[in-house]
Amino acid sequence: MNSTFQLPEAAAIRADVQRALDEDIGSGDATAQLLPDTVNAEAFVITREEAILCGQAWFDACFRALDPAVVIQWHASDGDRLLPNQKFVSLRGNARALVSGERCALNFVQTLSATATVTARHVAAVEGTRTRILDTRKTIPGLRLAQKYAVRCGGGWNHRIGLFDAILIKENHIAAAGSLAAAVRAARSHFPDLLLEVEVENFDELHQALACGVDRIMLDEFSDDDLCRAVADVAGRVPLEVSGGVSLERVRAIAQTGVDFISIGALTKHVRAIDLSMRVAVGL
Repeated sequence: MNSTFQLPEAAAIRADVQRALDEDIGSGDATAQLLPDTVNAEAFVITREEAILCGQAWFDACFRALDPAVVIQWHASDGDRLLPNQKFVSLRGNARALVSGERCALNFVQTLSATATVTARHVAAVEGTRTRILDTRKTIPGLRLAQKYAVRCGGGWNHRIGLFDAILIKENHIAAAGSLAAAVRAARSHFPDLLLEVEVENFDELHQALACGVDRIMLDEFSDDDLCRAVADVAGRVPLEVSGGVSLERVRAIAQTGVDFISIGALTKHVRAIDLSMRVAVGL
């Protein structure tokens, strides 16, 4: 996994969890209140399918927000590969807290593990090439930092976090500025320290971007043959990123053209949750 494999700040994780608990529990878990408040329970979670684990911190925070004394024992770590029917975490704590926190905790782990798992598949597909797999800003609203962490757990790399930490000039920006060169000049003038990337749709724009001295060029919807030509034209002067028309079936062919990055919105946008199950034994 890559060198930026680290958790978001604890405050961001707590905020994610609090939103989820507020949404689910609201004024109180009516069903959980049928249980005596003093009863303890044990529980464990298994996965029904192979997956890359992600979301431990969010899982822990869900239960600790409801029972600070809960005991949580992990049998795997974020980034580990889970096998079908593997028990990967055990809990002991207040029964009401365990049943109330179950859905939110599983939602985080099954969603983030899904992103980590699909990322790992793309990373494996380009193994042996120079290409790195990147995410995009096509994330679930409110969970961007969490999903970008999941991408790192799957061995991928992060593109910009938002609109504030890098500049990506696209066709609408070029049209508004009057030309690609004018857009680049404005970007350098206002934000000289930010990474400056330009998206190009043809070879004329590619050569304009090269002449402007940008930091990275994004090749949008280029065929494999055109990607090979672009790599030859650029000759290593600027890192090249591919975007658009990327699938798991095609990603290795793209990487073999020699591009530096492939950005894939599907890593965080087309999420199919991992099938998890939590079993609770009450009255222990």
